[in-house]
Amino acid sequence: MISKEVLKKVRRIEISTRGLVNDVFSGQYHSVFKGRGMDFSEVREYQFGDDIRTIDWNVTARTGHPFVKVFEEERELTVMLLVDVSSSNDFGTAERMKGEIAVEICALLAFSAIKNNDKVGLIIFSDQIEKFVPPRKGRQHVLRVIRELLYHQPQNTGTDIGLALEYVNRVVRRHSVTFLVSDFFDEGFERALRVANRRHDVIAIRVSDRREVEIPPVGLIELEDTETGERLLLNSSDTGFRNLYNEEVGKVNSRLEKMFKSTKVDYIQIWADQPYDAPLIRFFKERGRRIR
Repeated sequence: MISKEVLKKVRRIEISTRGLVNDVFSGQYHSVFKGRGMDFSEVREYQFGDDIRTIDWNVTARTGHPFVKVFEEERELTVMLLVDVSSSNDFGTAERMKGEIAVEICALLAFSAIKNNDKVGLIIFSDQIEKFVPPRKGRQHVLRVIRELLYHQPQNTGTDIGLALEYVNRVVRRHSVTFLVSDFFDEGFERALRVANRRHDVIAIRVSDRREVEIPPVGLIELEDTETGERLLLNSSDTGFRNLYNEEVGKVNSRLEKMFKSTKVDYIQIWADQPYDAPLIRFFKERGRRIR
């Protein structure tokens, strides 16, 4: 039985994302993510300017007047949320943890999807597949997806993005729009990403905290890798150390950006100390311009 506290938190997320869904994302989502093709709707009498290739010759011959076939976009899509729940997501120096921000982003995308009558599915992963929720339609299903994200207790601490991408290829047979939400503290998944993006439309959403890329000069600090448990005592006031750290961070960011570009995967950077709606809106607008 679901507790009142769980329902209250899920409801809060639904309310907090509703305005964005109704005012911004639903329409942009519809225009950016196309359906599977065109589906026959009806026939009507030929009008001046109609494409002669759409003439229905059977109906025309039967009635003695030219009729054309009318097609509508077959809108229904499958949206998959691949969400990283490794231990590095339980980190945050702003108001919320990275994992909490990821849940709200997923809720926003999921509600936009069902508002357009699309299906939503969920894959929760660490260095193993932790949970699979098959794609379905409807508000109640999306509320279940949010509950799973909010209250899932990860079994493992590591990250294996390649495993998650291979899994979505196996279990989701139809073409889907796949949002991969992670901090991307992983390597060696480029091939899996390339293969997945051939079958699906993969969009990478990276949720990061400023303290992961910028260390202030505050003297001795102890850093812990939450995925491996390894601890290091470092002098953050050492200019040489900070320069080396910034250089390594720059290499990681450059590697990720090059990989997303080479695999033709759209990439959205979200920072924990800034509103997440602006980067998402920018992505929808830029992608909308590209497909026109």
